[in-house]
Amino acid sequence: MAKLLANTYSNVEEKIYRAKSGWLVLFLSILAYVAAIVCVPLGGMYGIDGGNPLFVALFVVSILYLCIGWIWWCGLKVIRPNEALVLTLFGRYIGTLKQDGFFFVNPFCASFNPAAKTRLNQSGDVKPEGSVFAGVQINGGAATAEMLSNKISLKVMTLNNNRQKINDCLGNPVEIGIAVMWRVVDTAKAVFNVDNYKEYLSLQCDSALREIVRIYPYDVAPGVDTTGDGVADEGSLRGSADLVASRIREKIEEKVAFAGLEIVEARITYLAYAPEIAAVMLQRQQASAIIDARKMIVDGAVGRVQMALDKINHEDICQLDDERKAQMVANLLVVLCGNRDAQPIVNTGSIY
Repeated sequence: MAKLLANTYSNVEEKIYRAKSGWLVLFLSILAYVAAIVCVPLGGMYGIDGGNPLFVALFVVSILYLCIGWIWWCGLKVIRPNEALVLTLFGRYIGTLKQDGFFFVNPFCASFNPAAKTRLNQSGDVKPEGSVFAGVQINGGAATAEMLSNKISLKVMTLNNNRQKINDCLGNPVEIGIAVMWRVVDTAKAVFNVDNYKEYLSLQCDSALREIVRIYPYDVAPGVDTTGDGVADEGSLRGSADLVASRIREKIEEKVAFAGLEIVEARITYLAYAPEIAAVMLQRQQASAIIDARKMIVDGAVGRVQMALDKINHEDICQLDDERKAQMVANLLVVLCGNRDAQPIVNTGSIY
């Protein structure tokens, strides 16, 4: 899918923007402001009143600078570690500022991040009530809009997708939730190749989760091929959680590579039968456990009976015909396989 998208749409490659230090520009702009403030009264005194054309020009230039000199400050940017700023100039992508520090860029450049306002159930986007999220103050449901930051976080983030109800390969509805650790590795692809890379990631996580879960049964089931090699195996959602998570991660990474995202890890955080069949499946599991336990008990009892008969014959304790052997076997199996302790009956007469 990623290759198809790359062939269908133009693929924007990331370029590193080399910015100058912002401290020198800040110092020179403040110095120019001070000079303009000093030159205004001098130009008015010797130019307007004195008629000197040179001071008139100085007066006009000082007034103009006082009005538009603040434009230089629009190009001052503060970048923290593991942050990036995608810059465009009149609609054209000119580069990404990744280095941390205080920099000066073209003041007419605009930062672009369509996912800046998107809130996902993930680290970095979920804030407690009363805190600031993406420049929005949240207090008791009331939001006060502040300046929104278009910076892109390059940190590893964790997306906790909501639990989904999905049918496994046997048609049983199960509820499953995953946590996906991800990060942005190509800011240009993340911003320009998709409309909103956070929503795109969430959608692809849901799609990949459904695609993989439908391959596996909840528990080990006979005759189910989960690897696609045509041979039945013992793969299951409950017993092969690491393998299932690995396949989910690979499927998501395949889908989001076009958006410049890297999937670091994926883990299953919740797995259970859907509420409408949970009670029935619990009874089924209990019945299966009871059957397995009974099978083990019977196998052990038969082995002990065989051992007892062999011991009697080997030690030549007594001679038993087939009827007495069958009776002895039946009695021993009742004692060994019963749910309760047997009540022995002692025969003090002849065995015949």
